[in-house]
Amino acid sequence: MEHSSHSFRQPSQLSAPIHQQLNLYALAAGVTGAAMLAGAQPAQAEVVYTPADHLILTHQRVMLDLNHDGMPDFAISNKAFCTTDICGRTLLARPLIPANQVEGMKSVFILKFASALPAGAKIGGSAKFSGKLMAVSGTEYGSGGDWMNVNGRYLGLKFVIGGAFHYGWARFDVQSGNGRITAKLTGYAYETIPNKPIIAGQQKGNDESLGTPETGMNITQPEAASVGLLATGSLGLPAWRRE
Repeated sequence: MEHSSHSFRQPSQLSAPIHQQLNLYALAAGVTGAAMLAGAQPAQAEVVYTPADHLILTHQRVMLDLNHDGMPDFAISNKAFCTTDICGRTLLARPLIPANQVEGMKSVFILKFASALPAGAKIGGSAKFSGKLMAVSGTEYGSGGDWMNVNGRYLGLKFVIGGAFHYGWARFDVQSGNGRITAKLTGYAYETIPNKPIIAGQQKGNDESLGTPETGMNITQPEAASVGLLATGSLGLPAWRRE
């Protein structure tokens, strides 16, 4: 039996510096890939806040477009009427889309009163959304509603964006007296993540007490600067260590 005359070459040995460079590039590639995967995760909560300073006098109304898409979501109207017998005034929060709702509940007289929430109240799926009437007063039937003579209270709002429910708030000062109701809109906000609660008065999306709607956890994204330093190889190591 003839033996092959071909000889097998022994694998060449790489120098230690080259091994170090290869290891660094492999590490950089792994970290970069992890960062890309992390970037593909759902965005963290973001609250969009809009400051306002809008006075609503008798026979006036203001349109609330919470997400600024050009389509108003709610109307806040200040109405007054008089007959030969009585005069009355009403401050109403009315949804402009059938699925939209205002936080509140029906009274014993079947009136749908809107809640005047304090700062820090949670606005979400566990609340009742049957509100409409903020404040009412009249010469014959007196006055009522949670919004009579309050400052810095919040209207809880539930509205639709792209077929999904979002939560928001609108802040008002309301005064009643001398035969009239006066309201002032001082700001409004909404949560960009569907079905995620919002806190009355919350203006940023970093409220750690709520977390994400799925897990209640907050995810920290890897820092891009560290990935960039690793990708430079051994030349970047001293700077990375100083960081």
